[in-house]
Amino acid sequence: MYVCSASYGGKKDWEAAAADAKECIRLDPTFVKGYYRLASAQMEVKDWEGATATIKQGLGVDENNPQLQKQMRSIKQAKKAEEKAAAAAATTRPDSNMDATASKELMELQQQYVQTNRELNTVKANILKAQREYKSDEITKAELEKLPEDDNAKMYRSVGKMFLLSNRNDVMDHLNKNMESEKKREGDLSQKLDYLERRMHSQRSNMQELLQSK
Repeated sequence: MYVCSASYGGKKDWEAAAADAKECIRLDPTFVKGYYRLASAQMEVKDWEGATATIKQGLGVDENNPQLQKQMRSIKQAKKAEEKAAAAAATTRPDSNMDATASKELMELQQQYVQTNRELNTVKANILKAQREYKSDEITKAELEKLPEDDNAKMYRSVGKMFLLSNRNDVMDHLNKNMESEKKREGDLSQKLDYLERRMHSQRSNMQELLQSK
């Protein structure tokens, strides 16, 4: 399992790499490279929040790990670069002939554009997170379905950092509810993503019109 995650990364299959790295961590929570590989896959799809959470978990195992610390610095730099790029795209120096009212309006539009871009990136990261959780539950459910049906079989499901003794039906019901919840969450986030993209387009058009009119 430890080798597979790196192999998926080499093939640029980041979803599979992330899923395999999660399995590595599940099998051995002290395997620091598992956190590093999971964070690497998350960073490749720009899931900065997910990668940050993974790195923090890894640093909880090895607080001085240089690879994880380097990843954390890289994430901070990448987020700053994205914000700088968004600000640069939105910011245009007001024309010297532009009156104070129009200049103030342009600055407000620029600030709104940068804020919308931040929200957009957060929503994208949360959509990827919902997709990963759904896929993880889907894989677990498929593995359980391969087992002989025995309602009295003892199984455990994770509840936070604990494991709760359950039977097969309870585990399957729990997985189905989680999958339904994540699918709904993805749908809601996708609608919000569409809204934010439209808002960014509108804000960009308003800035261009304001500049052209002056």
